[in-house]
Amino acid sequence: MINMEAQEIIHCRGHPLVFGTHPTTFEVTREVHLTKKGNCVIGIAADKSCAGLSAAFKGVLTDDDAVLITRLSSEDVMFEVKSRGSSQFTLDHPTDMVWRRSSFICGRTIGIMTDHGAATLPKALVANLVAGKEMIVTLTAMRPG
Repeated sequence: MINMEAQEIIHCRGHPLVFGTHPTTFEVTREVHLTKKGNCVIGIAADKSCAGLSAAFKGVLTDDDAVLITRLSSEDVMFEVKSRGSSQFTLDHPTDMVWRRSSFICGRTIGIMTDHGAATLPKALVANLVAGKEMIVTLTAMRPG
């Protein structure tokens, strides 16, 4: 069996209002402003959103057997999160990408059944983001071919 794989790299940065306290989701956005309500947002000023992902990447991720590995890297901290893809994904939101521990899907959803929400990300990663440091988000989508 041949595995299908596609990768995307997103550059973003943190913000003093990154709290990283949401228990079930985390988000990266193209927006440059953040309010105290955005306790799931971990990265702002992203150079891509769901809508900006390549057709090849979307083609792999929009399969019920797809797996998404997300690597969050900032300074000396690297953390991997595992999620599932779905044939129900539209991946069409112009500013946001949201990873969810649940199976809820909307245009902002890039991963479901994710093994971490913002609240369980490493404290050192969140500290880097609160300090406004850059973060590289490496998305690797895989599915059986």
